Amino acid sequence: MISILHEDNFLAVCLKPPGLLSQDGPGGSLPEALRQQLHSEIFPVHRLDREAGGVMVYAKTGRAAAALSRAIREGRFQKEYLCVVSGCPAQPSGTYRDLLLHDRTRNKSFVVSRPRGGVREAVLDYTVLDSSGGLSLVRVRLHTGRTHQIRVQFASRGTPLVGDRKYGGGSASALALWSARVAFPHPADGKRAVFQAAPAGEIWEKFPTARQGWEAAPAADGKGSAGTALT
Repeated sequence: MISILHEDNFLAVCLKPPGLLSQDGPGGSLPEALRQQLHSEIFPVHRLDREAGGVMVYAKTGRAAAALSRAIREGRFQKEYLCVVSGCPAQPSGTYRDLLLHDRTRNKSFVVSRPRGGVREAVLDYTVLDSSGGLSLVRVRLHTGRTHQIRVQFASRGTPLVGDRKYGGGSASALALWSARVAFPHPADGKRAVFQAAPAGEIWEKFPTARQGWEAAPAADGKGSAGTALT
C-alpha cells in the first residue's frame, strides 16, 4: 500500500517508496500502483529518481494536470529535498549553477563547460543542516528540474550523495535523497498547498536534524509526521 498524505477530487499526494518509477514504465510504477489503490485516473506532473523516495503529487484529472504543469513552468511549484553527502560543501549555504548534458544512452548527466545541443542550465540552492562522521545533511531547493540534477551537481564538487553508485557515492544500500516538501497553488482554487514528510531509515538516523522542521505540521488526517497546510 502506498502511503497517502492527501487526496481530493483533483489530486493525490503520496510518499514514493524508493525503487518505484515515478512515471509510467515497465517493471512496476507508482502511477499504476496509485490507480489500483485509489481507483482513479492518475496523471504524473513531476518526476523523482527511481532510487529516491518522498513526497510526490499526482493529478487526478486532465485539467488538474494542466494547472499543475503550468505552475511548474511558471516557477510556482516549489520542491525541497534532503540529502546526505560525503564530506561537506565548501560553503555552509549557496547556489549551484551549472550546464548539464544528459546522455540518454547511459542515463547519466554530466557538467559541461559550454552551451551546445542538449545542454541545459541547472540551478539549486542548498543549506548544510548538520555534519557528522565525514557526512553532511543538506537541504536543497530546486529552481530547475534536470535529470539527476542534485546528484550530479554535488558529485561534480567532490561531495556525492551517499549510496549513489552512478555518481561515485559508494555502495550503501539506499540513495540518501528524499523529497521532503512541495508547495504549489491548488488546481481547484489557487490557494497555496504545502505537503511535507520526514525521511526514515538508517542513514537519516545519523542526523536527528533530518526530522526537525518536518514534524511541526500535522498530517492531513492528524496523524504521523507528514504535514499538510492550505493557506
